Amino acid sequence: MRDSTQNLVFTPNFATIFQAMNLKQTVKKFVPSPILSAYHWFLAKTAAVIFGFPSRKLIVIGVTGTSGKSTTVQFLGQMLEATGKKVGWASTVSFKVGEREWVNAKKMTMLGRFQTQKLLQEMVKAGCEYAIIETSSQGVVQHRHVGINYDVAALTNLWPEHVEAHGGFENYKKAKGKFFEFVAKSPDKRLNGKVIHKSFVVNIDNEYAPYFLALAGHFERPQGLRRAVNVVEFSVDAEEVKLSAAGSEFNWEDKSVFITPLGLHNVYNAVAAASIMKALSFRTEDIIEVMKKIKAVPGRLEIIDEGQNFSVIVDFAFEPKALNSLYETVRLFPHQKIIHVLGSTGGGRDVARWPIVGKLAGEKADFVIATNEDPYDDDPQEIIDQVAAGVRSAGKVEGKTLWRVLDRGEAIKKAVDMAEPGDLILITGKGSEPVMVVADGKTIPWDDRLAVRSALKKDL
Repeated sequence: MRDSTQNLVFTPNFATIFQAMNLKQTVKKFVPSPILSAYHWFLAKTAAVIFGFPSRKLIVIGVTGTSGKSTTVQFLGQMLEATGKKVGWASTVSFKVGEREWVNAKKMTMLGRFQTQKLLQEMVKAGCEYAIIETSSQGVVQHRHVGINYDVAALTNLWPEHVEAHGGFENYKKAKGKFFEFVAKSPDKRLNGKVIHKSFVVNIDNEYAPYFLALAGHFERPQGLRRAVNVVEFSVDAEEVKLSAAGSEFNWEDKSVFITPLGLHNVYNAVAAASIMKALSFRTEDIIEVMKKIKAVPGRLEIIDEGQNFSVIVDFAFEPKALNSLYETVRLFPHQKIIHVLGSTGGGRDVARWPIVGKLAGEKADFVIATNEDPYDDDPQEIIDQVAAGVRSAGKVEGKTLWRVLDRGEAIKKAVDMAEPGDLILITGKGSEPVMVVADGKTIPWDDRLAVRSALKKDL
């Protein structure tokens, strides 16, 4: 019989060997792409072997898409728990293993192979039945999904963002497609005497839905697919959704549902989570009951209230579509002027987006403060200047309706100082993230919400 303590002994030694050889940096600089891909695949397989293939003992749901992944993961987790199930998850926002939850401070949507397998193993040991994994396209390219036997692949949406790292939108779309193919071709598992069949859950309001449905044999079965895949399509009739500052009312499966998380995007996230539960054969009436109980995710449209006479909202939105959606929701709040504090991310992440988000803020807000976000190895002032250029193109004037403030804390303080009764401050780009990434991959402690509370308390 295999001694389970071997994992605990072997894993640190394995990681130390790789670190000592500095393979990660070496392969990136000198090894051709096919060999690099094989290297990532080998690491993923090795990690699964070392931790005993824990995903085979769980129902595993992978959630991918351009936006809404983290919220869908956590909505689904909340709903499953409300039915009495024990759940684990890994998302951009947090990690959870049963009763234990902690903040994701790693600035990674999808963890490395060894960390993911270890987390899955912890879920098994804690008695979890379900594991929900936010699965990024970059993670798929680097084979971080290999060695995980997913049961459900869910697509929240897809549009041309995060494309520079992939060399274009088609590559970005195909990376997500590879994840769906991987799930379709993975073997079914048997848990508690029941066979768990593979399922796709797809947002058909997205123009690229047919591409993903085709991978399930919904249109044309690609070669190599072993079986037909169960498909659950979901859609939202936006015209029938009633949005308010108290929440959102909509119909799902011909039943009226009210949720307190705000905005149309959260309706989509809730319906995505409900559709995943439908794919897992939960009863419709049970799904509706637990969907009504979901709570907002930290850092997503989070209202900060310290008794001030104006409103402050912190949100993770960092790309144009999400920012547009945020502004649609903000319109529901009574407000005078809008003061928007934002920046953009460095590290080669969609450089072209820097002036675009600035222009959008310039068009939607009354005042804009361009500031630092996560510069990585890029010059933070250059990013701020590019964002500010976009703001100016929307008609804002430096020193009157636009300011550039390098220090994010000072930018937030300036917004608080400027705010008058009835105004609304938006602080976007980081949400509940607990760190900021600077040069050489270093991180420094940072939390927009704490910075806002500090500024508000000094201002009162």
